[in-house]
Amino acid sequence: MRVLVVSAPLVGHVFPLVPLAVALRDAGHDVLLATGGGGLAAADAGLAVHDIAPGFDFGRIALRVFPRHPLIARAEMAGTAGTRGAGLLFGALNDQLTDPVVALATQWQPDLVLYEPFAVAGAVAAARLDVPAVRQENALFDGRDLVRATTGRLGAALRRHGLSELPPPAAALAVAPPSVATQGGWPMRYDSYVGGGELPAWLREPGERPRILVTRSTLTGPGDRGPMPAVVAAAAQVDAEIVLVRPDERSVRSLPGNVRVVDWIPLDEAMPASVALVHHGGAGSVLGALAAGLPQLATVGPGDRRHNAELVARRGAGLALRPRDITAQTLTRLLTDDDLRTVAGQVSREIAAMPPPTDLVARLAALV
Repeated sequence: MRVLVVSAPLVGHVFPLVPLAVALRDAGHDVLLATGGGGLAAADAGLAVHDIAPGFDFGRIALRVFPRHPLIARAEMAGTAGTRGAGLLFGALNDQLTDPVVALATQWQPDLVLYEPFAVAGAVAAARLDVPAVRQENALFDGRDLVRATTGRLGAALRRHGLSELPPPAAALAVAPPSVATQGGWPMRYDSYVGGGELPAWLREPGERPRILVTRSTLTGPGDRGPMPAVVAAAAQVDAEIVLVRPDERSVRSLPGNVRVVDWIPLDEAMPASVALVHHGGAGSVLGALAAGLPQLATVGPGDRRHNAELVARRGAGLALRPRDITAQTLTRLLTDDDLRTVAGQVSREIAAMPPPTDLVARLAALV
């Protein structure tokens, strides 16, 4: 069959879709990934990729949309807007994406459309062609809520393509471990393409001291430095090796002796020899640490980051803190709190018991 995979043109949205797309391709199906921006790097995984958003600039969309909705914008910056901010931003984005996605689908004629909740343009294209659509989760919100919020801003785009509403998908794929978040659909083990970069040999083995990995957002904007400045400020008082992954220039101007720096690396390969992950609260980072069984410190912040961090803390698998509240004591707790490590291990085993992407290929083919 021919499968069109549709994603918002953002790395953090595209990369979680790649493992299933590769599994479909390896099973002999024709797969085309429709995205843009940084997500075009998925071509490095050997997938055919089509740019549906030339010149994409997410910041420009935010500057156009949020001034008209100041209360939602303020709540989005605080991480308390729920799906309302996402509905505004990704509703505007999908209004731009719908016509090119429908045009691509009309030309390519897929038998199945796989889309993520922030890319409902894929569901519109499937409805136009009358082929099955499947929603694949890649966040920790319930995708049904995200789709409702985004579609509520798509009236004109729907009407342009002869739709009064978006039909429900033929199936949905839920990646969140049920003990952490509720999502409807067939369970599928979370996995993500990690992009380029090579893992240095010293990161493959445990160091002389316990190792804490520290990452930041792949998006540029408010809070994009995440926890790095606070971690660097506290590092000298922590008995650990601290590794900053892809830091910005400001974070590395003056580093204590126990802090090391690496560029883009396959983070999943570095986690087995590490004892904790500190990050900005993105869904991919949360799920990656949970899958690896690592205690994590997720910082609360704009967008879905507060929601994600609070889910981790509520489950007991890590800490949720504002960046300014990160101290040597909180970093040390990540290393020494047995309860955090026990719960993180429980969730890791829960994720490992979920079906891998390869197990979903036959179920998807049966929909056609």
